[in-house]
Amino acid sequence: MINNRVRVKICGVTTLEDATAVSLAGADAIGMVFYQPSSRNIDIEMAAKISRSIPAFVNRVALFVDADKNFIEEVLQSVAIDTIQFHGQEPEEACACYNKPYIKALRVKQGLNIDNALKQYESANAILLDTYVKDKPGGTGLVFDWQHFPTNSTKPLILAGGLTPENVQSAIRQTSPYAVDVSGGIELKSGIKDIQKVTKFIREVNNV
Repeated sequence: MINNRVRVKICGVTTLEDATAVSLAGADAIGMVFYQPSSRNIDIEMAAKISRSIPAFVNRVALFVDADKNFIEEVLQSVAIDTIQFHGQEPEEACACYNKPYIKALRVKQGLNIDNALKQYESANAILLDTYVKDKPGGTGLVFDWQHFPTNSTKPLILAGGLTPENVQSAIRQTSPYAVDVSGGIELKSGIKDIQKVTKFIREVNNV
């Protein structure tokens, strides 16, 4: 059964203008990437400005990939963050030590036992399922086989990987996720959002 309302996270926001427009378009959460190899990487100063600009009731998410603990703490001290997203190989104890709600991303590939993986992160507030691509922790623009999406999890599950305004309704109907997470599928170029696509994406989600 599809949730009454599927939430939407727009990830990889890098500018004040996009943060404002995405918020007004109806996003439930905005993600900022703190991972230097990513083309959507954001520095702490800009992230702090973006975070201050985001209105009430829009969740501010900081994404890290196997980051140093000192760096994560520096970000949390400087930027108002509601939720942390861990997108690397972090074990549960490394995710749960910041006194913040957190999302753990798992990359779906052949042979992954998702049920067992979920049990490794009992303290997570949600699990995000993304597409596995070697040496790319996220933002691949590729979908995985949605038949592998769990249907009986007690943990809120977020669907990511290759979502667009054109395929998100089909994705939701096949997986019934708690939320969807999109980045590249609604961009003009990496890190710059196409607000028309953002608006269409959110409208498609809400119309399922």
